[in-house]
Amino acid sequence: MILSARRLEEILARLPALRVAVVGDFFLDKYLVTDPGLSEVSVETGLEARQVVEIRCSPGAAGTVTNNLSALGVGRIEAVGVIGQNGEGFDLARGLEATRVATTCLLHDPSRFTPTYTKPMVREGGRERELERLDIKNRTALPSAAEDAVLGSLREMLPGLDAVVVADQVQERNCGVVTDRVRGELAALAAQNPGVVFLADSRVRIGEFRGVLVKPNLSEGRAACGIEGEPAEVGTMLARRTGRPVFVTAGERGIWACDGDQAWHAPAVRVEGPIDIVGAGDSATAGIVTALCAGATLEEAAALGCLCASVTIRKLGTTGTASPAELRAALAHTQRQHHSE
Repeated sequence: MILSARRLEEILARLPALRVAVVGDFFLDKYLVTDPGLSEVSVETGLEARQVVEIRCSPGAAGTVTNNLSALGVGRIEAVGVIGQNGEGFDLARGLEATRVATTCLLHDPSRFTPTYTKPMVREGGRERELERLDIKNRTALPSAAEDAVLGSLREMLPGLDAVVVADQVQERNCGVVTDRVRGELAALAAQNPGVVFLADSRVRIGEFRGVLVKPNLSEGRAACGIEGEPAEVGTMLARRTGRPVFVTAGERGIWACDGDQAWHAPAVRVEGPIDIVGAGDSATAGIVTALCAGATLEEAAALGCLCASVTIRKLGTTGTASPAELRAALAHTQRQHHSE
């Protein structure tokens, strides 16, 4: 076992003293739960009018990272980003504040949408299933004034930070918070603040980051490197390019922590029964970053990332989080499995 119970406790004990900023694309996850038994037919169109019986809103994308940091017990969490000045923005800010996230550096821009994943759900037979999602995203470039605000907020708070997590969710170039300019400035800020852990996660541009740790999944890493290699090869190649260690996640195979010369493998924690992988990557990010802030090695950080993900994927139909108590229980269960084999 890479992580012992004692080592886990040492890491967890450091978390309440940490201050972490999450910079990037904060989305609202909005679930509209419908009951098919109440459906009506629209008099005007003749189409089915689904009837909403419950609305659930929660922070998503970068907000999923803050959810996980909060659940782990990180003492101070700062949201740095840009959202709209609208109802979705109000709901998003309220959801962040409910999870102890400071929103004073979350810019409300009336010219922007609040990015929203609207998820119509059908409730039947005691369960829910998702219909076609409706996405609200900005498809115009982020104004330079908003870039200035994001970078200004980050520079102001950096002296007191332990880590900066970069969540680059928007696929359309320069339409999200992590624009080309912001990405370049992040590299400069990381160089100027070597004592702060900078880690980036990006849907389509992981290969464009420099000077910060990055955490791609295997598919993203392969695309960035232009090869079909194994995780250790991909991670090592990407680490040489970025100049910083890389964490390559590979689902049930685990996580590889790589620098420019070698790689360490943290096997995935075995999970029995049905799983839901939504949000697993963000929970792994939270585990990796907090472990590094607490003085863990790259291998230990990868192991904690795997442990966090093993908890969240057991939570069906929701973007789950992992608490310290759940991590302790998961590690104890894993240790019993190893002893019985």
